[in-house]
Amino acid sequence: MTIESEASGPGPDAASAQPPHERQEARGATAAQLRRFIKSRPYVPLHELRRRFELNGQFDDVHVLHTLDGAAYIGLPPRECSLIEELVRSGDVGLELCEDPHTPIVVGVYPMHPATRN
Repeated sequence: MTIESEASGPGPDAASAQPPHERQEARGATAAQLRRFIKSRPYVPLHELRRRFELNGQFDDVHVLHTLDGAAYIGLPPRECSLIEELVRSGDVGLELCEDPHTPIVVGVYPMHPATRN
């Protein structure tokens, strides 16, 4: 009886039953999408990243972002935190930290090498 109840629940085929656009939204943003969005603007506050990529985590969703200058805290889900961390390490993205009070909390990001337009 336990085996039947487990088998009748949503299995691996449940994800494939969703339309393709819904499956992509469930995955979240890619590093390339984040890089492209950040480089298209001179400055991006974190609330704009969350809104643009529908990163609706928990209310107190804050994760450690390891930089060369030490740890900083960013209000993004863990996956997107690691993507931003990779972009910072590669020199593509810079971080604006909170200054009042002075604490290593990320409030926005900006491109290190803005995209040039011809």
